[in-house]
Amino acid sequence: MRIILHKKPAGIALIVALIAIAVLTVLAASLALMMKTELRLAQNSDDQEQIYWLGRSGVELARWVLAQEAAVPNQPYDSLNQIWAGGPGGGNETNSALNGISLQNFQVGAGTVSLKIVDLESKININSASPVLLRQVFTVMGVDANDVSVLSDSIEDWIDTDDMPRTAGAESDFYQTMTPPYMAKNSPIDDLTELLSVRGVTPEMFWTDAGQHINMASHPQLGFGPAPGQEPEYKFHFEDVFTPFSSGRININTAGLNVLETLPGVDENVAADIIKARAGPDGVDGTEDDTPFRSPGELAKVDPQLAGQAAQYCDVHSHTFEVHVDAHIGNQHREFVAILLRNGPQDIQVVGFRWN
Repeated sequence: MRIILHKKPAGIALIVALIAIAVLTVLAASLALMMKTELRLAQNSDDQEQIYWLGRSGVELARWVLAQEAAVPNQPYDSLNQIWAGGPGGGNETNSALNGISLQNFQVGAGTVSLKIVDLESKININSASPVLLRQVFTVMGVDANDVSVLSDSIEDWIDTDDMPRTAGAESDFYQTMTPPYMAKNSPIDDLTELLSVRGVTPEMFWTDAGQHINMASHPQLGFGPAPGQEPEYKFHFEDVFTPFSSGRININTAGLNVLETLPGVDENVAADIIKARAGPDGVDGTEDDTPFRSPGELAKVDPQLAGQAAQYCDVHSHTFEVHVDAHIGNQHREFVAILLRNGPQDIQVVGFRWN
């Protein structure tokens, strides 16, 4: 008798083994990816915490730099060639604790911070500007003559504490007719963008278009305003010349051409002469040969009449600064902004802090 033996399906066992290996491989890869993701999330969370403190460290660095600047002997002014402004520093600064300090890529622990310190006395304080100064700003800016009084009166009404509108101004009764309705603030401006809520202010007046360089001479306008159908063009914009935080006086060593031109008795040519006088022989602000004004009275060297007219609006020393801190750690990056009030070398207060 012949006995027939049935062979076992050995191929099936191999297939099952291969499937099991594949499943285990997928599970192992998923677990590795999950662990990697969790580690990355944990790292990002840790970096987020660290970057906040990096931002605060950058602000403290700015406070220290401004304190050292205020303590430099024989330097009764603030100017664009000083270290806080990114300049090379004068002889007295290079002999101080500021020697060798860089405001760019300053190492703090595992991260870095870069600082940009802006002198807010280089701008006009919108909360304390007189009606005369406001009208001068709008006129130089190129606002239609019919709108100058509307803007000036409306800004003053927005800031003052009463509900009585000025002749060309507006209070809550006017803003209640808007869609949606809102109330006049009736207190000082905290954020300059509040101006966009004020009667007569347009985005074109407020914002600077960085991609457009306006040449008033090559774009003639009819009368005091734009031609029919022509978009209004301005020599500068509100954000270029106004600030809600400052002592109220303009630092003639740091103010730009547009701000200087808005001072009583100063036109474009005189403003250019002021900058030329402080910039030194090379004619460039923020370099080693700068010759900053040591007092507002020295404006008389540019024009004898300025000592009496413009000097009352001016200063050569700054008290209020806006600090921009670029913080980097790992793959994280964040910009922080702080407002510092300097009352003296030992008294520099943080009066505002935010991040973008």
